[in-house]
Amino acid sequence: MTIKRRELLKYAAIAGGLLVLPAGFQRIAHAKDPESPAGNPFTLPFRVPPVLQPVRSDNTSGSNGLQDFEGTDYYEIAITKARTQIIPGKSTEIWGYGGIFPGPTIKQKRDRQSVVRYINKLDVPMVIHLHGMAALPEYDGWAHDAVEPGYYKDFIYPNNRPATIWYHDHALHKTAPNVNMGLAGMYIVYDEYEQNLNLPSGEYDVPLVIHDKIFDSKGQIVYDDEGQKSLFGDVITVNGVAWPRMEVARRKYRFRVLNASVSRSYRLKLSTGDEFIMIGTDAGLRSAPVAVDSFRISMAERYEFILDFSKYPIGTKIVLENESPDNNEDYEKTDRIMRFDVVRDAEDTSEIPSTLRYVTPVSQLIPQAVRTREFRYERTGGQWVVNGNTWNRYESDANPQVGDVEIWTLYTNSGGWFHPIHVHLIDCQIIDRNEQPPFVYEEGWKDVIYVGGNESVRVVGKFGPHTGRYMTHCHNLVHEDHDMMRAIQIGNNSTDPALVAPPKPLPAPPL
Repeated sequence: MTIKRRELLKYAAIAGGLLVLPAGFQRIAHAKDPESPAGNPFTLPFRVPPVLQPVRSDNTSGSNGLQDFEGTDYYEIAITKARTQIIPGKSTEIWGYGGIFPGPTIKQKRDRQSVVRYINKLDVPMVIHLHGMAALPEYDGWAHDAVEPGYYKDFIYPNNRPATIWYHDHALHKTAPNVNMGLAGMYIVYDEYEQNLNLPSGEYDVPLVIHDKIFDSKGQIVYDDEGQKSLFGDVITVNGVAWPRMEVARRKYRFRVLNASVSRSYRLKLSTGDEFIMIGTDAGLRSAPVAVDSFRISMAERYEFILDFSKYPIGTKIVLENESPDNNEDYEKTDRIMRFDVVRDAEDTSEIPSTLRYVTPVSQLIPQAVRTREFRYERTGGQWVVNGNTWNRYESDANPQVGDVEIWTLYTNSGGWFHPIHVHLIDCQIIDRNEQPPFVYEEGWKDVIYVGGNESVRVVGKFGPHTGRYMTHCHNLVHEDHDMMRAIQIGNNSTDPALVAPPKPLPAPPL
């Protein structure tokens, strides 16, 4: 039986002083499953997902009606079952893009178009969402636009903003179990401006895909959402490895961290107490670097930071730790994520420039707002709801026009949970959090907003560039599935996205 932190505190109070808990006690001193074979942290080596190469490329320029593109790269990804090593000594079945967890990384130059073919070789329907891409509605991963078993679909992506984004399953009422099985991967868009900044690059530009999991005694993935509330694993994986150790050189590294967990948020810090140099948010580079000694990251958020290992002698071991935010269930080893082992010297000509990329100041966006809206996220009658409503594909909660700037207030009126809110298609900026400035590391363009317990967060964003119907939802995937998701419609295009470019049956013609 798993005893939750709030229950443990209740029992401590009942004991009337017989049990004394240290200040700040959070963790339960046992695994979620006592028979879990997860093993000791830092046993397995770190690995980086492979970069997917296009099956074909052309340099034919064109226009999609909104922007010009310089050519097209064609990719193919089969969604399959596979087996892999996530924990020591065990072979675990996963569902993977390209048969791996996480899926292969796609790296694409800004203003080159991508066509990505997904082939469903599983026996359940799949919906693919490229989170952070301003795609047309029919290529955005509308929850009803399912690629059935034995079908495929070609997704067209404009790559119109350089950022660290990601792709994952978005099947109606099945997103959480599907992502839990491994259906997530990173997608990076870059441009020449960013390359000319001379940030750490190549092998020193490293993705970190964090995902917590539960394993049974045979090393297989378990799905337990505790009665449609949340899924909290007792094993932390990075790039598909439980608590890996990464060998690093004495030089600067750029890390792109994605929280791909179903329900867990993290507060990252270094065991040395040293600072992260934060350079990017969900939607790309910040205006300037900022140093912080820790930062909070909810599900689907991405942050980019630089660590400079040159200050450490060879032989130093640095743990990336997790100081868990409120409303997470914590276990014996969820206070650590991975370890950096400094093993060699290396030449380093990279830089951390004082200016990164222009970001429109919030003070300039607020006066442009043409309306405000309020969204309240609650649990009612066993359902997770938005303004009292559950998902309905035929309803829309907002109808801004292309180019409209709006201010949205996002509320959570309970201290018992948090909600990371994702608005498809657009980026926005945080105005304030409970009438206080946002945390310094979350300043910049974002597409996921961490709304903590009893919080009110105001955001401002500009709608476009496309018209059509898109989703907005909580990115606790258990909440999304049951049923904290609503639609918005930009402009007058009310067409159901699932009807525009439906998947096709196999066999597929060559790309």
